[in-house]
Amino acid sequence: MSEEPSIYFRDVNERQGSFLRRTFLLGGGALLGLGALSARMAHLQVVDANRYASAATANRFNDRLQVPPRGRIVDREGVVLAGNRPSFTVSIVRDATPDLDATLDLVARLLPDTAERRRRLIREVNAAPRFVPVPVKTDLTWEEFARVNLYVSDLPGVLATMDEVRFYPYGGAFAHAVGYVAKVSDRDVAALREAEEEVPGIFYHPGFRIGRVGVERSLDEPLRGTPGYQRVEVDAEGRIRGEDLEGSEPPTPGDEVRLTIDADVQNRALEVFGEESGGCVVMDVRNGDVLCMVSAPSFDPNLFVSGVPSEIYRAWADYERRPLLDKAIYGTFPPGSTFKMTTALALLDAGIDPAERVVCTGGYRYGARTFRCWRAGGHGPMNMHDAIKNSCDTYFYHLCNRAGVDRIARTAEALGFGQAYEIGIGGQSDGTVPSTRWKREYVEAVGSGDPTWYPGETLSVAIGQGALEVNALQLAVMTSRIANGRQAVVPRLIRSVGEEERPQAPFQHLPFPNEQLDIVRAGMAAVANDVTGTAYRASQLGLGDILMAGKTGTAQSRDYRPGESRGPRNAVWSRRDHALFVAFAPHDAPRYAIALIIQHAPAGGSADAAPRAREVMRTVLLKDPDMRARIERPLPPEPVAPHEVEGSEHLSSLPQ
Repeated sequence: MSEEPSIYFRDVNERQGSFLRRTFLLGGGALLGLGALSARMAHLQVVDANRYASAATANRFNDRLQVPPRGRIVDREGVVLAGNRPSFTVSIVRDATPDLDATLDLVARLLPDTAERRRRLIREVNAAPRFVPVPVKTDLTWEEFARVNLYVSDLPGVLATMDEVRFYPYGGAFAHAVGYVAKVSDRDVAALREAEEEVPGIFYHPGFRIGRVGVERSLDEPLRGTPGYQRVEVDAEGRIRGEDLEGSEPPTPGDEVRLTIDADVQNRALEVFGEESGGCVVMDVRNGDVLCMVSAPSFDPNLFVSGVPSEIYRAWADYERRPLLDKAIYGTFPPGSTFKMTTALALLDAGIDPAERVVCTGGYRYGARTFRCWRAGGHGPMNMHDAIKNSCDTYFYHLCNRAGVDRIARTAEALGFGQAYEIGIGGQSDGTVPSTRWKREYVEAVGSGDPTWYPGETLSVAIGQGALEVNALQLAVMTSRIANGRQAVVPRLIRSVGEEERPQAPFQHLPFPNEQLDIVRAGMAAVANDVTGTAYRASQLGLGDILMAGKTGTAQSRDYRPGESRGPRNAVWSRRDHALFVAFAPHDAPRYAIALIIQHAPAGGSADAAPRAREVMRTVLLKDPDMRARIERPLPPEPVAPHEVEGSEHLSSLPQ
């Protein structure tokens, strides 16, 4: 027997009213829900339409930052010293790669050598900003690039592109002057943040490079250019389906930088150094243009573009001849006898008669010490001209304290020593020009020693030794100013940046009378062209009537004990003396000056430095059209005796 229902309606109307109430409640709830849904849909489709359209577009299109081509660096004639070359690259974009491990497995099947760098690649991809491609391998061969391109459509997030990378066609010839580029490091980013500067987004792009040394560093910003971006259309799986050309912004290449350097002269200078270490600078004495600025030995800057292997960098850093150091402007050396022209001008300024003679017997006794001349047997009676020609130490020992170290220092500064030059490369060494003030300040700085300057110290400075230190650029400036004779020539390395010419700074007038400079120049001409000059054999150019005027120098690199040999040819490299040579040519109408230093040379200035400087100077002169015309012009006819001229017997009867 079934149970009775628990709800009883006493009549039909009561049951119908209950049904209607429930119907209205359910219907009203449904209508409210539909109304809310409709309102939300209207809000999404009308009010938020633009926002969601933008979001949909962002999911459909990706903006990928593009590195601008770095500006070229060229020589004075437009020869490319630092350019860009094409490079095939395979990259991975993290946000477009659903399964990084699986993708790297597939890439390793196509490029087996990438498997060795798997861990590093995973770190780099995970650390990269959104939609920034991370190179998996660069500089692919054409076969590798074609193989990857065959399967790239099946590898979401993998890109096979042709990019541009920095390239230095002359390798080490311009490594120090031009410099090189390298990857942005954490220290670069930290330095900008410490300076409260905004870090450019391009710094996080793995293909971007910044200048590290030389012109690449000093002119890094104009060389960088302006980054662009490529807007690409992707599908749901991250595959590229096309490019939005209207939405893309191409990068702007960096400015071209033109230098005053001549590529042929620079290459010849590095060539003549061979295995030796040192620096060479060539200047135009008329306008200060630097035609050559070489440091040897050098290194290949192309290795820094993709990253120098640690073992190679360590080998460079540990090598005693220090290929990474720019010996033309950073390395300093005692100038030796090349400084004697400076001392001679100081003596003339002190009123010393250049005809005054000093007898050289092989040394000069001062106090309890004998200062030796380089020629043990002595040079005999020497005036200023002969002392420069023969590089007689005793002459300058004997007279230097009549001028005093402070006058010598002032003369040195007027000739360009003790200062750095604005040539577009920072961090140059100022060198050291000793004086009484310098010694006081030095003793105060180190906190010990005697601040008094003693006359015996002036003897060493007078012949380019003691605390005196210079670099090759300063020696070239000194030689250029002596050769010019009127103006204090200032070196210039940067000729133009983009469309902007870099004018030469105005020159000051030299504080030396012409007759004093003539005495010094005549002594230098005798060094190279008098058969008894110290550089006669090594200074003959073989270019017709074009001759050099120069000065040799051999500078001690260490102190010698009494009777100790001064560095024979087979001595330990680091214990040898330095060899130097400075010169200008033509000596009768100066145009070019050269300074060349060989660190720890096998012999000396006349044997090691002068022959190399001669070869570089020959290259300079042969490239000058005016000099070539002078070399190639026919010699004047030989004078003819009167009796050899036809009809000369009748000449004597003519009226005189």
